[in-house]
Amino acid sequence: MLPTDLVILVCVSYVAILFAVAFAGDRRARRDPSGWLSSPLVYTLSISIYCTSWTFFGAVGSAARNGFEFLTIYLGPTIVFVGWWVFLRKLVTVGRIYHTTSIADLISARFGKDPMLGALVTIMAMVVTAPYIALQLQALTSSFQVITFPAGAVTAANTNLEPNFTTAFWLAAGLCAFSIIFGVRNIDVNERHHGVIAAIAVEAVVKLIALLVVGVWIIFAIQGSPAAVFNDAPVSLTNPQDAFGIRWITLCFLAGAAAICLPRQFQVTVVENSSESQIRTASWLFPLYLFLICLFIIPIAVTGLNRLPTGSNPDLFVLTLPLSANQDAMAMLAFLGGFSSATSMVIVSSIALSTMISNHLIMPLALRLSIAPAASPRAMQSFILGARRASIVFIVFLGFLYFFLSGASDALAAIGLISFCGVAQFLPSLVGGLFWRNATHGGALAGLVAGFALWGYTLFLPSFGGAFLMSESVILHGPWGIDWLKPQALFGIENMDPLVHATFWSLFTNAMLFVCVSVFSEPTPLARYQSRLFVDVFRRQTDSELSVMRRTARVADLKHIANRVLGAKEALGLFAQKGAPGRSAIASDVLISQVEQRLAGSVGAATARTLVSSVVTSETISVEELKRLADETEQIRAYSAELERKSWQVEATAVELAQANEQLREIDVQKDAFLSQVSHEVRTPMASIRSFSDILLSDSSLDPERRERFLHIIQAESIRLTTLLDGILDLSQLENGDVNWTVEPFDPNTALDQAMASCETLASAAGVKLVRKGRVRRCSVSGNRDKLAQVFINLISNAIKYNTNANPVVTVSSSVHKGVYEARVCDNGPGIPASERERIFQRFARGPMPRQVGAGLGLAISRQIMERLGGKLTLADSKRGAEFVITLPTLSGVSTRGTK
Repeated sequence: MLPTDLVILVCVSYVAILFAVAFAGDRRARRDPSGWLSSPLVYTLSISIYCTSWTFFGAVGSAARNGFEFLTIYLGPTIVFVGWWVFLRKLVTVGRIYHTTSIADLISARFGKDPMLGALVTIMAMVVTAPYIALQLQALTSSFQVITFPAGAVTAANTNLEPNFTTAFWLAAGLCAFSIIFGVRNIDVNERHHGVIAAIAVEAVVKLIALLVVGVWIIFAIQGSPAAVFNDAPVSLTNPQDAFGIRWITLCFLAGAAAICLPRQFQVTVVENSSESQIRTASWLFPLYLFLICLFIIPIAVTGLNRLPTGSNPDLFVLTLPLSANQDAMAMLAFLGGFSSATSMVIVSSIALSTMISNHLIMPLALRLSIAPAASPRAMQSFILGARRASIVFIVFLGFLYFFLSGASDALAAIGLISFCGVAQFLPSLVGGLFWRNATHGGALAGLVAGFALWGYTLFLPSFGGAFLMSESVILHGPWGIDWLKPQALFGIENMDPLVHATFWSLFTNAMLFVCVSVFSEPTPLARYQSRLFVDVFRRQTDSELSVMRRTARVADLKHIANRVLGAKEALGLFAQKGAPGRSAIASDVLISQVEQRLAGSVGAATARTLVSSVVTSETISVEELKRLADETEQIRAYSAELERKSWQVEATAVELAQANEQLREIDVQKDAFLSQVSHEVRTPMASIRSFSDILLSDSSLDPERRERFLHIIQAESIRLTTLLDGILDLSQLENGDVNWTVEPFDPNTALDQAMASCETLASAAGVKLVRKGRVRRCSVSGNRDKLAQVFINLISNAIKYNTNANPVVTVSSSVHKGVYEARVCDNGPGIPASERERIFQRFARGPMPRQVGAGLGLAISRQIMERLGGKLTLADSKRGAEFVITLPTLSGVSTRGTK
């Protein structure tokens, strides 16, 4: 054993060295942020916090119990860093460009800065990480008890020691102090923690050297050669083929997911990343580190099984083997290696979780309840820093409380893999959010809730063996005795490893709900915009200042918020750098977005959006800017998705398009017919005019009678041509609204009388009887008498020209109904077919006749005139002949009806 005072002195000295390294790292980083502290080597060593005391001590124990299964813990991260470069590069790029502060912040920001998602991920991370911290405290206290146990190391290894909670308490207190001093110096959590990272890099080197020294000593001093190690190795190590199976694959997957999704891993891999060169180096250097740290696991496990007494704790072979050989210095080095593994994990985890708790739980609640101080910027900053420091104390001592309540129970022995399965629930939302543009916050929320609930039900609660929340009876027989609901045999799946079973159900349900809910739900405009930024991050870097938000806010209000969170000095520098206008001016969209982005580095994206939204007076999403962000393919895809979400609109639009297309075809046919008719109508009078004018010019011997007849023909044809052109011009002016009529009150019957008088000669010549029936008295309308008379003339003349009855009759009547003047023109001709009832009002359309009459503009012009007069021209249903109806609102509203 080693004297307790000596061990404590060495630990305190070691911690003092770490403090000095952290302090020096912070000072150097302030002078030169891009110095060696930001080098890829230091960055890679910081990622080694993945190797906690569970892997430092527990890997040997896992090898002794399960053979080569321990390799999965190292293979998973190796596969991710070597083989999944596309995802890893995209993840750190998104975190660096958009100032991500935590995994909760990234998921929340990706799905429309949803505060509920951020809070959910934070709570899940707390539940998963707190037991893991308890595991580190257990490892520290156990190793401390073994190295200082007065009866000797071997006896201690065979004795079930009671946990020393006093030692664990002071260790937790020391870890809190270190994390607060060097992890929460200011509120800008996106600023790199160079001091902490430098200390963690030193610890990474210490634990690697410790394992390598113990391994080399065992091979060459104890065993004599590498070959001798395997002479008496267990069957599980010499014949490992039985170890490879579904559990092996599951463990590899969970280890790979944990290397990304654990809050501490996300903190050092994404938040602390400052350049792509760092992740490029880490993609090969970190797997090399893992290879070196597990290089001597098998020799240590074999030697411990063969040389230490039966029943010795294999988790402590790294420590008890040197103690059994009286190698106190080596034992002390091994203890410091385990001490480094545990403390680095607790420090970074507490820093990462304190950021998540502050940004996604405390600050949103404080803003909602209006308890965040608004008196001064210093008060707000002190509140945020206090919240983070309190969060560190809370999370560390939550782990201590878990350790205190659980003691040395079996729940802690498997908590590493249980935690891995818990954090793997973040993976579908994380991967889907970075690569699937149509993933929605509803899908992420549904998947996370369901996956986390199934993880707790099938793995976390059963790990307590009935001692916490879930009874042993429920574990064995299911709730209410329902077998297919048994936590470790869900839906009748028996004889499956509990970890594999829980991983399958939780992640399968998580991923399925994530996909299905996303497919059948619609993202908010902000979530759609955020998805484009994240999915297309490499194409967005040059357009990072482009904003689709159309927001308005006063500069003074923005400055007030920035002062509260960032402090007066930094806020002043921010607005001066952006060239903000005066305090009374309205801030631009770009300025508002930049202020929000800067606040996000201090309080997270969701809370920053809440703060900025509190002073924004209006907010819209620019569809044009959204289109600019997507290339042509994405525009088509987005349009197709929109059509799928609104199928009823698609069907209606398709019908309308078909009708419009049919109308266009009809109009095209009518246009051709019209052009043909107009050309004929124009050519005929023009031919006559030219022919007779040529005769008049060439033949001077024409007698006066013939000359006068030719001149009358030329005049008539000119009038005919002018009438045609006037009709086309009138219709064009009416459709364009280019009319300048005199509008005055008049009696519409005067226009009707004028029209009938004009058509009497035409009716007489055609043999048509023109009949006047009902007539209204003392009626007055507002409009133009001549234009109304033109409409009446057109209707009466059409009724005369198109009436092919043997005894043709045209009847004209007028009346008033409920303040509306109504005139009807009826004939007893062949009528108008149903298919033609609407077409005849279109330009170029004409009714059926043995020979074509007119150019087909009369009814189109008449309807346009009536619309300009505020009335209507319609075709009434009639059993015989055609009946046209003209309606106009009267000025008096009521008139006396009668007949003359």
